[in-house]
Amino acid sequence: MKFLENILHKMEPNFVKGAKYEKWNPLFETIATFAFTPKQVTTKGAHIRDGVDLKRTMMMVIIALIPCLLFGIYNTGHWQMVAELGNRNLPYWENGLDKFWNGSLIVLPLIVVSYGVGLGIEFIFGMLRGHSLHEGFLVSGMLIPLTMPADVPLWMVGVATAFAVIIGKEIFGGTGMNIINVALTARAFLFFAYPTSMSGDKVWMAGTETTKVDGFTGSTALGDLATFMSDKPVFQNLNGFTSEYSLSESFIGMIPGSVGETSTFACLIGAGILLITGVGSLRIMASFFVGGLAMGLLLNLMGGNPYFELPAVYHLVIGSFAFGAIFMATDPVSAAQTAKGKLVYGFLGGLLAILIRVLNPAYPEGVMLAILFMNISAPLIDYYVIQGNINRRLKRIKTA
Repeated sequence: MKFLENILHKMEPNFVKGAKYEKWNPLFETIATFAFTPKQVTTKGAHIRDGVDLKRTMMMVIIALIPCLLFGIYNTGHWQMVAELGNRNLPYWENGLDKFWNGSLIVLPLIVVSYGVGLGIEFIFGMLRGHSLHEGFLVSGMLIPLTMPADVPLWMVGVATAFAVIIGKEIFGGTGMNIINVALTARAFLFFAYPTSMSGDKVWMAGTETTKVDGFTGSTALGDLATFMSDKPVFQNLNGFTSEYSLSESFIGMIPGSVGETSTFACLIGAGILLITGVGSLRIMASFFVGGLAMGLLLNLMGGNPYFELPAVYHLVIGSFAFGAIFMATDPVSAAQTAKGKLVYGFLGGLLAILIRVLNPAYPEGVMLAILFMNISAPLIDYYVIQGNINRRLKRIKTA
């Protein structure tokens, strides 16, 4: 590696301002800083001076996402086989290698398209603005495909990625300037622009459209739960639902859903990595779960139908609740910045996610909308936290 580093240092004078290849400096800087720690350091001012730069921080998030990715690949392969055979009782852990291989053929193209489109747009903006590729998309490029259904067309992933990068980030100034989560912007765009490809019974299992078994669907746990609010519920009572989707299977992630969001267990492994390395915010993660649990318990007290009476802990392990709490709500750019603000931000986000999920039968998964709403509210939360601190200090001055 030292040999490669020396080569890059020798090439550097050709890309500085006024040199022959000046216009290609953004590309050179991107490659150099991605492979090696930048040699520029902060020497003054109120900055943390250590050996960790933004690219390394982003890579740590990607490492934390690997458990979700690997499990998502296997889970996708399993439900593809289920769809082809038309048998939802297919043993989960049988033919593991075949399922992982088939899942890879479905999931990896989504990742390639996401990174290809996103980094291509980042490169264009970098050339226009004269800076290297922004590091933020290293994470967004992985999050976008993990929040998608397995059967989403590749061109939709490309369009959603382009929309999220341009409208959700670049028009605000690029990495560090976006006011809402980029990956959720992509998902929200597809949900409202192409709803039939992001919801329903068949989009969650690759191959469901081609299955020849009559009456077979690829419904998710949340989709089946939402029918409790209709005149024709899939299950006549709550026992039927809990038998189909046991708490242990839901926690492990052995259920249909978005590629990387079904396994709470895998998400918690990622959370541990983020917390141990100091990258993730424990305040946001913990308060998000507490807020969701509190709303679930409140709905249990209200009762009225099986959806309201679903044990509150179920809400924490189905859908994208854990994935959103750990990887989306904790986005350091769009989340609250103050210590108390993070607690309020996370608690309200979790509470609102379950509120939308249960009370809006047309939209059984409320995590995306809840986090996007809290992204918009984060500056207001921080403002009131800071103002509260200022007012308390002023009172202390007056009493002194």
